[in-house]
Amino acid sequence: MTLEGLREVAAEIGLPRFAAGQMARWLYQKRVTSIDQMTDLPKAGRARLAEKYEIGREEPLAEAISRDGTKKYLFRGANGRAIESVMIPDKERATLCVSSQAGCKMNCKFCMTGRQGFHGNLTAAQIINQVLSIPDSERLTNIVFMGMGEPLDNLDNVLQAIEILTAPWGLAWSPKRITVSTIGKLPELERLIRETNVHVALSLHSPYPTEREGLMPVERAFSTSRVLDTLRQGDFAHQRRLSIEYILWGGLNDDPRHADALARLLRGLPARVNLIPYHELPPGGPALDGHIGGPALDGHHAQPLKASPRATMEAFRDRLNSHGITATIRASRGQDIDAACGLLAGQHRN
Repeated sequence: MTLEGLREVAAEIGLPRFAAGQMARWLYQKRVTSIDQMTDLPKAGRARLAEKYEIGREEPLAEAISRDGTKKYLFRGANGRAIESVMIPDKERATLCVSSQAGCKMNCKFCMTGRQGFHGNLTAAQIINQVLSIPDSERLTNIVFMGMGEPLDNLDNVLQAIEILTAPWGLAWSPKRITVSTIGKLPELERLIRETNVHVALSLHSPYPTEREGLMPVERAFSTSRVLDTLRQGDFAHQRRLSIEYILWGGLNDDPRHADALARLLRGLPARVNLIPYHELPPGGPALDGHIGGPALDGHHAQPLKASPRATMEAFRDRLNSHGITATIRASRGQDIDAACGLLAGQHRN
């Protein structure tokens, strides 16, 4: 709950208005797991509170640990479907990749989550629970909404979670510690930019609309040109960062022509490009035909998706840099436990 919601609870059970601030401190700063632990509330008030409410924290259902130290957690999600979050340690940083939906509606052809369909939105409580209930919660330094689901397709709950993460009465994090990744859903993207100061990451993956549509059907509804126009109107300067996420596939979108077109597309936009290695979808998941659907991809026939060679990725990065576009290659983490980009499926496995 937000502070305003806790004020409504206080009024409902006959506690003074300032009790909402006390409850918020117990929930988000002291991170209690029982109403009885809220010891500065009167005993009778705690009893009335416990009759109608619970803290709502749930421990992970399962945990998997990668050889590289990445940890993946399974949580109860929406409508009986489990969801996953991933904790990525990196020296003094610890980033949690949180989910916002069980499954996804966007049907991107390269994503395990998208191939399982959509099963429901997570509540703000289920989003915040991923942050508070993992064993490494206290050491987290950053949060990325890059797990299962399209965050802007569940914007109300995502905004409520961001408020709890950043408000002085909540976890009091700087918005600069939070990144929301999106395919560019409009007009929700405009609202996210207007109502928050979090970083934004746009999943692009091709500078050519027809080719992107074959990979990401949402291009038909939210065209790259409209999305970039929206981002150009946002305040992406010193305090807010804009990233472009670009998966590289061998022989599809990793040649100099694509690098040049991407640089032209981003000209004048203060964005950096994260080049992402492709992770092939594992067997045993949703049925995969191994091909990109939709129309022909800018002259390419439908073809199996394959990872771009490292040397090709480095050449692509260097060509973007030569155009004045800051580009880096994202390190793959947690691939051996299906925790890398595009592999989250919310499935029980040994």
